Amino acid sequence: MTSLMGTYYHNIDVKGRLNFPTKLREQLGVSFYITKSIDSPCLTVYSQEGWDKLSEKVAAIPASKSGMIQRWLFSGACEVTPDKQGRILLPQELRAFAGLDKELVIIGANDKAEIWDKARWEEMNSNIDMADMLQTMMELGF
Repeated sequence: MTSLMGTYYHNIDVKGRLNFPTKLREQLGVSFYITKSIDSPCLTVYSQEGWDKLSEKVAAIPASKSGMIQRWLFSGACEVTPDKQGRILLPQELRAFAGLDKELVIIGANDKAEIWDKARWEEMNSNIDMADMLQTMMELGF
């Protein structure tokens, strides 16, 4: 799979449906998986391949440490298949977790996509420490 990229602005309707970006749908496949993000107040979207890799990695964690991770990732996760109009339905539990109400931002994030509340996305971006990011990139040899 090629890298998922781009920023897309969409609205969610009162039934919890959103039109998922065509470009990302084409790369994610016929159906894909959505779950709560571990490191941000957003939702993470995986292709079948990405979901399988994630599931294998979680299964490889020793049982003494994996219980909470498994409950977090899989309890609210869902598989979605866009309808003919490209819409998907986000379960209420996932919408509540990510604070999704009306305006959304869907981003490509390399091997996954993310669904953000627009206000949270803008707030997070306004707090990025560019010097810190540059330092990390330099440490990695970029």
